[in-house]
Amino acid sequence: MFSSPIVRSYVLKHIRSTSPFFVLRFFRFHCPADDTETLTIPQSQSPEPSQSLVKAICAQVCDSYHRHAHMRLSPPMPDINVNPYSLTHEQAITVVASLASEAGSMVALSFFYWVLGVSKFRHFMRLYLVTATSLIGNGNFEKANEVMQCMVRSFAEVGRLKDAVSMVIEMQNHGLTPSTLTLNCVLGLAGEMGLHDYAEKVFDEMSERGVCADCSSYKLMVVGYCRAGMILEADRWLGEMVERGFVVDNATCTLVVSAFSKKGFASRAFWYFDKMVKMGLKPNMINFTCLINGLCKRGSIKQAFEMLEEMVREGWKPNVYTHTALIDGLCKKGWTEKAFRLFLKLVRSEQYKPNVHTYTSMINGYCKEEKLNRAEMLLTRMKEQGLVPNCSTYTTLIDGHCKLGNFDRAYELMDSMGEEGFIPNICTYNAIVNGLCEKGRIQEAYKLLRKGFQRGLQPDRVTYTILIAEHCKHANIKGAMAFLGKMVKVGLEPDMRSYNTLIATFSRQNRMKESQKLFEEALKLGLVPTKETYTSMIGGYCRDGHVNTALKLFRRMDLHGCAPDSFTYGALISGLCKESKLDEACQLYETMMDKGLSPSEVTRLTLAYEYCKKDDSATAMILLERLEKRLWLRTVNTLVRKLCCEKKVGMAALFLHKLLDKDNDIHQVTLTALMTACYESNNYALISNLNERIS
Repeated sequence: MFSSPIVRSYVLKHIRSTSPFFVLRFFRFHCPADDTETLTIPQSQSPEPSQSLVKAICAQVCDSYHRHAHMRLSPPMPDINVNPYSLTHEQAITVVASLASEAGSMVALSFFYWVLGVSKFRHFMRLYLVTATSLIGNGNFEKANEVMQCMVRSFAEVGRLKDAVSMVIEMQNHGLTPSTLTLNCVLGLAGEMGLHDYAEKVFDEMSERGVCADCSSYKLMVVGYCRAGMILEADRWLGEMVERGFVVDNATCTLVVSAFSKKGFASRAFWYFDKMVKMGLKPNMINFTCLINGLCKRGSIKQAFEMLEEMVREGWKPNVYTHTALIDGLCKKGWTEKAFRLFLKLVRSEQYKPNVHTYTSMINGYCKEEKLNRAEMLLTRMKEQGLVPNCSTYTTLIDGHCKLGNFDRAYELMDSMGEEGFIPNICTYNAIVNGLCEKGRIQEAYKLLRKGFQRGLQPDRVTYTILIAEHCKHANIKGAMAFLGKMVKVGLEPDMRSYNTLIATFSRQNRMKESQKLFEEALKLGLVPTKETYTSMIGGYCRDGHVNTALKLFRRMDLHGCAPDSFTYGALISGLCKESKLDEACQLYETMMDKGLSPSEVTRLTLAYEYCKKDDSATAMILLERLEKRLWLRTVNTLVRKLCCEKKVGMAALFLHKLLDKDNDIHQVTLTALMTACYESNNYALISNLNERIS
């Protein structure tokens, strides 16, 4: 539009003239067609809009404006004795242009906002453009930008945001540079509509055109990405925001912490929180509670309680939501008794009392510990306190019973839900279906699912993940992938648990190309790999003989906030041992022990035996010395038997003597294995020595 510089110059020159009819004629030729009317090039004989009606409306608007000039509304809505639906589009824009030229910008705006209340004009683009151009002619750029913002909001309502923004940018060629408020209006609407890539494009283009982005501009980008769950993009914009010295407000801080924590980026959320406080943010109770909740969900209970202490130091008293977050975190960590002490503190409090969520968290804790009697007692207590259990409460208890195989009680609770006015949702069905699958009652699980679907329920991602896991359990990878495909087809994005199940199955089958493909697919979807993801991949690559690839993955774990456990270390140590990289395996073993992790018996035995194979029993003994006595005895007994099987009788006898030094009560199986090996190798001297030592 308006591509010729000569045309642009001509337009600007004449727009600033006092003739409103030039504006009308020009925009009839050059505006894009609207949904509300079909534009045609006017013929020379076409009559101008009725001058008498236009003049009458202009007079009424001027009179009304001056009568209401004392009002604080800016501009006041005019009293016009005309049916707005009787006005044509041409008459409306002629009135706006005339008023701007003859009576001033504010009078023109009063009519503009009045006519926008009529649906036939709301999405008529020329009305906005003529109004803005008339205001530019008066030198009122601020109000012209307001008109552009109004146009953007109106066209976004009908899905034509991009059309409106194109005209906003084009108007700069005619003297109106978009304001920061206009930029923010576009960014906010694009974020709400999920047009995040488009928002970035507009941000860049307007910045190149001289529009200065402010704190709100960056905040809108961050908020848009956070609400969409696109944490890596939100992190990028938040980083730029901090770099420019902008500080988020309390509401944005809460959203960022919540979104980052939910997606597994609690460490990053904590870092931003700390950074923002140093930059001047004064956190409130909601900010602190949200961060405590995020830390609890990550399992960082110690940090959560430290944050609680800081919250109290800042003068904020923890409320029921703060306590509930801590109770939930303690329960998920398996520290139910500590959680119950905090729960009792709430019960005895005069100010706050446990709510439904608090009770549900405690019930969940007891269900995980298989203390169903206590969980049932809390349900009864909850009702006595006048609290009504919700679907989540019942589902939590049903899940606990199903895990123990108490399906009769689970079905009773399901019936109770209906009696109390709650309809079991898909989460309730998922809990029972998962329990039935774990107990091998597959047909009953499918029958229950069909019953739920007949009642109008739709499977969610958890339902599909349960079915995927069930097929993987029976090595039916084709069926599992079929369910993954169906899940995507119905519009459900798989979560990390779904991918973990498939990655683990492919890895067990040494099909690492498929595992890697799924891993990369999950990353593209913005999912955060978990400790289980990495452990499966590392184990698979080690079994497949690609230890270097496994080591690269191991080093990447920290990027996603994953701390390797004893299984992760064990898989990698086994892989290194297979390739005779004992020094690296030994270093990992020492690192694991330094972190307080207890190596599994397979890991202990594998590493010690590999050193024994190299006739380095001294290093093997040193490695095992760090174990507690119970684990040391079990490992050395097993090692002696394994060495006997491999005909390494002398080394087996050496470890047996070490066993006798620590404990005279040797396993009979171990002693028999060594005696048999000695006889088979004709090593009667060793038998004699052992008999002397034992007697």
